[in-house]
Amino acid sequence: MHTGIERVEPIPGSPTLIRKGQMLTDASGLAATARWADAVTESGGIYRVRLSPGVDVCDLVASVRARGGRASPNHVMTGQPLYFGGPASRPFPRAALPVPEPAPAGRAASAVTVALADTGLAEHPWWQESPWFLERGRDAAEVPDADGDGELDLQAGHGTFIAGLVLRAAPTARLRPIRVLDGHGVGDEAGLLHVLERLRADPPRVLNLSFGGHTFDDHPSPLLETALEGLAGTVTVACAGNTASDRPFWPAAAPGVIAVGALDTGGEARAPFSAYGPWVDACARGEWLSSTFLEHGAFHGYARWSGTSFATALVSGAIAAACAELPSQEAVRHVLDPARTRRIPDLGVAVPTPG
Repeated sequence: MHTGIERVEPIPGSPTLIRKGQMLTDASGLAATARWADAVTESGGIYRVRLSPGVDVCDLVASVRARGGRASPNHVMTGQPLYFGGPASRPFPRAALPVPEPAPAGRAASAVTVALADTGLAEHPWWQESPWFLERGRDAAEVPDADGDGELDLQAGHGTFIAGLVLRAAPTARLRPIRVLDGHGVGDEAGLLHVLERLRADPPRVLNLSFGGHTFDDHPSPLLETALEGLAGTVTVACAGNTASDRPFWPAAAPGVIAVGALDTGGEARAPFSAYGPWVDACARGEWLSSTFLEHGAFHGYARWSGTSFATALVSGAIAAACAELPSQEAVRHVLDPARTRRIPDLGVAVPTPG
């Protein structure tokens, strides 16, 4: 486990990962934490409070909320929930794939921007000449081996793989890569809040969040919930997690977010690793998918991989394609219309895999 990450279990049997000794709050809860604070930093109206040794972060958060303040532990979020020993997948090399081409009769969807908050994006033949990549794609470059051990980091290539899946469904969409996870797929709530604050100045039509985690009390973080609500006009799509359980996974389970589970290779039944439950809105194939990847070792720009992260990218791409013709919420209703496909109990509406 990464240094500075702590496993807590306020609800027996429901472990959660947090940044050790860190609490997040806004102005409503700052005064209530002053006596326990060793240091405070601020970004976009959110304060990260580094607490004195020995302070129970979860107890303090509960106390602040009881007084009417808004606070949260700095929850850890991951591209794959590896720390609890749950199902996880690694990528496998595969041969090159053809570049997706828009349907001849389709209208250009270049105005549809899809923000990918993830591990970043590598240069790739699929997009290296695209205007959106030339403008800002290199600002969030993926780092294959940040620890210098000669091996790919555990989640290196995650963002690049997701980018290819989005483009399979929406070939002319403009991607906006943002690095919020490291090469091992680890980030936190503070980092996501910072990204959401940055996006408010120029909101994308679709926001793909192929990561998440559990909260200490299995309820949504009030800070994250408010930040997501602040992205007016943006459709947020998030993975339900590879937990094989019905425990809510955040931010997917938050109100207004489209939570996506994974189907197996046949696209008919739940993939064995996928989370499920009444809070899951949609599903798509998430097992043994092929997409773009890094140039590293045995990998030559393409891979196969499995996870709810990748089912999420397919749903984001389908919504982006629909947004080329429809307002955002109409596009969501169109893609998630069970009359066009089918609804699966505890997995939501099945979204077809693009050809």
